[in-house]
Formats: sequence, structure tokens, C-alpha cells
Amino acid sequence: MKKVERLERNLVVKGVLFDYYQDTVIAADGKVAKWDFIGHKGAAAVVPVLEDGRILMVRQYRNALDRETLEIPAGGLNTADEPTKDAAARELSEETGYTSDDLSWLITVRTTVAFCNEKIDIYVAKNLKKGQQHLDEDEDIDVEAYTIEELMDMVFTGKIEDSKTISALAAYQCQLNQNK
Repeated sequence: MKKVERLERNLVVKGVLFDYYQDTVIAADGKVAKWDFIGHKGAAAVVPVLEDGRILMVRQYRNALDRETLEIPAGGLNTADEPTKDAAARELSEETGYTSDDLSWLITVRTTVAFCNEKIDIYVAKNLKKGQQHLDEDEDIDVEAYTIEELMDMVFTGKIEDSKTISALAAYQCQLNQNK
């Protein structure tokens, strides 16, 4: 396979969540091409498991889809070098009101490798302690609890379409099956 060579990366728009660049590359066939690139500082997510085994999920409006979605709690890193475990703990507390001192890494996902470098480290949180949500001023989030079986049914019936959530639930279910 021939290597692609980036000649130039130009910032087009500096955004709040990500930056949009246009790259000039020499493609594998030797032709010069323009490629879009989204630079993202990363994110963290968490599968919060209650003592009875149910998983806490967050229901919130997503502007890109113009509808509510059911997802695991997640959010962007405050800085590119913020430890993802710290971000996962923060998002757990902010979005669900629960805290945990028992977070373990589950899986890492790259959401859209064709044009974005977003990386999401996903953790499992156990030994949850109930507290209060600390939502951002533009957030309105409902917290709901489901069994892994209910959630996987929602995945396979198209009710859950979010890639980080699907990846996390599948990995968690696999982990549960391996521990039996």
C-alpha cells in the first residue's frame, strides 16, 4: 500500500468543540487532493452499573439529530491532556448525580476515522453513590436505568444508534459473559 503524504493543514474554522481543517495531500495514486479533517481534543464516557446490575443511561436532546437519544454518560475533555478517567468521573457526576471510586477502563473507540481524530476512552463505574446532578446550563438530562438485556434489545431494534454507547454496551456484555 502506498503512503499518503500530507503537504499542508490549514485551519478553516476554530470551534468550541472541535476545529475544522482542510488538508492538502498527495494521495496514494500521486495526485494532489484536498481532504477535510476535524481535530477533536478527545472525550470520555462511562457505563455506570448499579448494585442490582442495571445500567444508568442519560436521555437528552441532540441537536445534530433533532431528537432525544439514550446514551451512556459522556463528555469532552476540558484539555487535550486531561486524564480520561478524571473526565469520565466528572461526566458521571454531572450528568447522573452519581459518583464512584471504582472506575475501570473498558474500551477505547475512534468515532469517525474517515475525517476526525476523536478518541473516547470508556470506563465502567461500580459502587455508585447517589448525589445531585450538576448539569451545564444548556443541558436537560433524564437519568434512566436498564438491564444489559433491555439495552442490547434497544440496540438491535434501532432505538439506540449512538456508536460509543453501542460499543460500550457490547464490550460490557462481553466482559460480563467472560466473567461467568
